Amino acid sequence: MYAEGIPATIFGVQDVQKENERLVKLRVKFTMEPPEMGEVTIAVFDDTCGNFIQIAQQNS
Repeated sequence: MYAEGIPATIFGVQDVQKENERLVKLRVKFTMEPPEMGEVTIAVFDDTCGNFIQIAQQNS
């Protein structure tokens, strides 16, 4: 899954942008800036253990 860039886990959050900024300050490496994709906004980061983790926000 890692080689294909597929997240192993997805966590729902209230505000992806805010969580992205908070985690970047903690030196978390994201694979891309959080794009808005219709009904959701997502961000994906590397957990340094061979997994991608996604955070997702449902847009109103």
